Amino acid sequence: MTTGIYLSAMTRESGKSLIALGLADALIKRADRVGFFRPIFMGTEEANDPMIQLMRRYFDLTEQQARGGMSLERCRELLAEGKHDEMSSLAVSIYSEMAEHCDVIIVDGTNLVAHNAVTVEFDLNAQFALDLGIPTIAVIGAQNATVADVSNAVDVARTELHAANVDVLGIMVNRCDPELRDEISKSAKLGPLKRPVYVLPEIPELTLPSVGEVVEALDLDAEGVSSQDLDREIANVKVAAMTVSNFLNQFADGDFVIVPGDRTDVVVATMASSLAPSFPAPSGMLLTGNLTEATGSPVLESLTERAPFPIFHTALDTFRAGRAVSRVSGTLSTGQPRKVAAALGEWSRSVDPDELLERLELERPATMTPLRFLHNLIEKARSNRRTIVLPEGYDVRILRASSIIARRDFCDLVLIGNPEKIQEICQTEGIKLPVGEGVEIIDIENNEYSEDFAATYAELRAKKGVTIEQAREKMTDPSYFGTMMVKKGIVDGMVSGAVNTTANTIRPSLEFVKTRPGVSIVSSVFLMLMKDRVLVFGDCAVNPNPTGEQLADIAKASAETARQFGVDPKVAMLSYSTGTSGSGADVDLVKAGVEALRESNPDFEFEGPIQFDAASNMSIASSKLPDSKVAGQATVFIFPDLNTGNNTYKAVQQTSGAVAVGPVLQGLNKPVNDLSRGCTVDDIINTVAITAIQAQTL
Repeated sequence: MTTGIYLSAMTRESGKSLIALGLADALIKRADRVGFFRPIFMGTEEANDPMIQLMRRYFDLTEQQARGGMSLERCRELLAEGKHDEMSSLAVSIYSEMAEHCDVIIVDGTNLVAHNAVTVEFDLNAQFALDLGIPTIAVIGAQNATVADVSNAVDVARTELHAANVDVLGIMVNRCDPELRDEISKSAKLGPLKRPVYVLPEIPELTLPSVGEVVEALDLDAEGVSSQDLDREIANVKVAAMTVSNFLNQFADGDFVIVPGDRTDVVVATMASSLAPSFPAPSGMLLTGNLTEATGSPVLESLTERAPFPIFHTALDTFRAGRAVSRVSGTLSTGQPRKVAAALGEWSRSVDPDELLERLELERPATMTPLRFLHNLIEKARSNRRTIVLPEGYDVRILRASSIIARRDFCDLVLIGNPEKIQEICQTEGIKLPVGEGVEIIDIENNEYSEDFAATYAELRAKKGVTIEQAREKMTDPSYFGTMMVKKGIVDGMVSGAVNTTANTIRPSLEFVKTRPGVSIVSSVFLMLMKDRVLVFGDCAVNPNPTGEQLADIAKASAETARQFGVDPKVAMLSYSTGTSGSGADVDLVKAGVEALRESNPDFEFEGPIQFDAASNMSIASSKLPDSKVAGQATVFIFPDLNTGNNTYKAVQQTSGAVAVGPVLQGLNKPVNDLSRGCTVDDIINTVAITAIQAQTL
């Protein structure tokens, strides 16, 4: 039976979108099919509602799982006509349709946008919750409120919801002054029904507009502007109507500059400032009055094309443009990764989802979807916080991922590189890197570790003839420096490979981190996130032609990795032959691996030699190996060589739509993981989470 949760705003501008996002993130880990329903949606069509679009996009919900009821305009018409029953009837009808596709549904009530919202829309939300028969989470906006104000608002919410016979699941006090948070938490105690009250602080960056939001609000031409530039955060708006020297004295990092299109001096000065590391850089620039064409300046045209920040044009005059931009406020519903990460990070710090949801009867999901697996990675990494070093501190993808990881708040990061250069890159790319708040930068040319690291390396490699001078040179290589941080226990793991080759990433680890006792080889697996389960493929990235004994080691390491990520290991030792049906050198190799594995008395089920179809398909397995405990239900697949493994994982990834996470390196004393040079920001985030989880168990 489908379970629902109703979100009801008790005040205007409550920040309910954050609660909806955090709740969905909590539920996606507990239910197979999560739904999101807005009985009253914004705009003329549900497809245009920003929160519905965000939920579909971020949580991969279908159109049946994320829906709207009626437009706000139609809602107002029915309210004016007194047709409340018609509204409830539609809400119940759509909710019932969604129940066929969802195990739990978040119902996002109205946002109290009307002038009489507190009374009319409260009654409407209460009636919807009653008609749907689901409990309510009340959301109270506490911006600019005192402790007494909040305490009173909580009491009023309890009283009004109780009077309306609404079942209260919990109360969220959102957007409070961070300095008053503890005091508010003490004053907003549990009510008579012992329902929890959670207090979340105001998150300034959620309300700061982005360049993209200004572009949308003013309908500016953004052709050719990257998504990263549109995601730049606007710290303030500056209208440049004064001399250059006076303007630069007031210009600050992240300002959105509005300037007449014929003020070449201001444009050039702003560009020069952005190119100097010690000077501020704008988030963007708006040239007003369509004056650039009138000036006919080819120099200015050439400069603006090469600007390290986005430049837009408008026909509005400077006054009207400034007023229009100043009215744009940031919203979480735009779905910008930075804002979503900040929101989910604060949710995880402020809300105990187990306590909140313990009264909901949710069955444990029988399957594991890619979305839930990736969300579980973050939660597992957060449960036992670790520190990961990223030696490629100048790569823009690394910096973007670091910004998001810091906001998701699931591990601490150390970046290696010159702080000024990293700051310059962040400034140019519009990346907000919270140094000192979960992110540390270590200058490889000026730090407290290099001499000690060199001495340790020289000692460890003395038998290879390494001198202290050679060791010092090695420690100027970020890969060696980062690996030595892992070796010394200063950090818990390392992720590299966005710039460096796999060999450059692994070589330092083999030299002095070494393999774990009983392990003869470093290998890798890919976590293959299928539609409804997770499979483990190894080795697909490191060893070209392993021996039989090495295949056994790879199988044991892969089974251990599978367990680390919640996969029950049933290992298939793959070959082109199943059982005793074939012969030849390649089959004999796998047979030797199976025999070596059997002699090691592993604590998991295994089978081999076995073909992929017999390992994965129960009907084929029943005819080829009917008595096998692995055939037809294998979860870990060990390939006989790199050529087979690498091609197979890519074939499965491309033809089935599976998500391939990895490669995950295994067998080392401490976790070091490799990225592909074509990795995305999401790949980096996932690999950091994986490395943190490995560090929890090594």
